[in-house]
Amino acid sequence: MVEEATEEQIRAHMDVNFFGAVWVAQAVLPHLRAQGGGRLLQVTSMGSGGGMATVGYYGAGKAALDSVSEALAMEVEGFGIKVTIVQMGGYNTGLFTAGTTNTQPLAPYQPLRTEMEAMWGDAVAPEPDTAAPVIMKLAALPNPPRRLIVGSQSFDHVLEMDRAQADLYRSWEDLSRIAPG
Repeated sequence: MVEEATEEQIRAHMDVNFFGAVWVAQAVLPHLRAQGGGRLLQVTSMGSGGGMATVGYYGAGKAALDSVSEALAMEVEGFGIKVTIVQMGGYNTGLFTAGTTNTQPLAPYQPLRTEMEAMWGDAVAPEPDTAAPVIMKLAALPNPPRRLIVGSQSFDHVLEMDRAQADLYRSWEDLSRIAPG
């Protein structure tokens, strides 16, 4: 839970899920530019478009990487470098059962924790290696997409989240449009 994490845990988490990917991109870009182009796949998450209880920092790191990768794609396309944001779906990595940051649980969150464990704990996710053919095909495309959701169920889930978000925005459109700009 967001409240349970320490500053040290949050920083360590962002070091892995955001800064690590940024530093790798910075390290390879001079080589890709020198060779006249190339591919950079930035692995984020299908959940990077919005937060979810118990994995808030994971989603935050992936959302930050999504945003930076969009900017990066625009910055380097003139050098023949193609950036694709690979939004991975739910695979059997232990993310929802083991978590990404071990925190000291606070009692008030136990009902929500139990609800989330029931929702995700028994789910049988595909093995990560089942995504490899998709990644290989993506890497070989001459004109790859800027963003790709990997996983059939994940694709459907993201579309549903996007529809729900669009409906939410429309429900408050009158308030949004009061201010110019």
